[in-house]
Amino acid sequence: MTQEIWILGANGRCGRAAAMDLAARRHSLVLVGRDAARLRELTDAIGAAARPVVADSVDRIAAELTRGAATVVVNTIGPFTRTALPIARACPAGCHYVDVSNELFAMIDVLGLHDEAVAAGRCLVTGAGFGVLATESVVLKLCEGRPPPASVRVDALPFVDGAGELGATLAATIVEGLPLGGRRYENGMLVRAKYGADPERLVLPDGSTMVTGAMPTGDLEAARRASGASLAIAASNMAPSSAIARTLMSAVAPLFASRAVRDFATRRIAQVSVTAPAQKRDSWAHARAQWSDGCVRDGWLRAGEAMKFTNAVTAAVASLLACGEGRPGAYTPGAVFGPDLAVRAGGQFIIDRDL
Repeated sequence: MTQEIWILGANGRCGRAAAMDLAARRHSLVLVGRDAARLRELTDAIGAAARPVVADSVDRIAAELTRGAATVVVNTIGPFTRTALPIARACPAGCHYVDVSNELFAMIDVLGLHDEAVAAGRCLVTGAGFGVLATESVVLKLCEGRPPPASVRVDALPFVDGAGELGATLAATIVEGLPLGGRRYENGMLVRAKYGADPERLVLPDGSTMVTGAMPTGDLEAARRASGASLAIAASNMAPSSAIARTLMSAVAPLFASRAVRDFATRRIAQVSVTAPAQKRDSWAHARAQWSDGCVRDGWLRAGEAMKFTNAVTAAVASLLACGEGRPGAYTPGAVFGPDLAVRAGGQFIIDRDL
């Protein structure tokens, strides 16, 4: 029987890139999307190794999965708080699952399926992109061969080089996180924190500086699990950095508790046109771990352009699972494939500033 990798949201930026990469690796693909004409165009571009399936809702996708024979399902459809759990559960026994989510609670939901996945002989990988793997891999490097630290902080500093519309997946991820406010782990418990809290000015290995603040992303859950620390903070340069911006964000966030408001905002933000940056730079991921004896370790991952890194991670994970790698259960990408997965995607580690 032919092993098939199903790509959900194949017409989107992440889905299309994954399809082209996996086709080059000679995998058989099923391209799933809402727009039949665009699916046919992509299928024609790939050739005989791909076939289209039109499905315009999570329920339709779930129904198609029960009738198909997928080996791996790659989910690029956001917001993942609405798609990840039902799609991961809809995959039949023995069918593996990958998503590109960096939504904290969507990730927690998928990781909560660990025991079910073990029983079904399935490997579920959530956060297979720059969001999650970049910072997670640095934490894994810092903590190799060491007891769990008392605290860990991770900082994501992505750079996206491209022009065009922002896109529905990224827009949905941004909007769905707004009503949550901030989050952090204290004494091993997930607690509320102010959005953009814990601001820090970082000096990057290339000599530039950036300010980051706390955000409720999947990086937080991955950092806690990778380190075992009871105190964990995840931050990003995309968080509001000034006191005024943080206050405005706190005032506006309650409006997004309404699903109708979130849906409207998602549609509008998805259509925002992004111009290509005048100056290119690398994306960076940073982590700092501190142990109870006072030992502190600091590390970075240079990841190039963030979307290119994400696409490489997604395709690599899907290909590995299709080839029988991985193990039953639900994991973040670094937890199942190790920190060197980031190197395979083009990353370079700089640990303890050892240049």
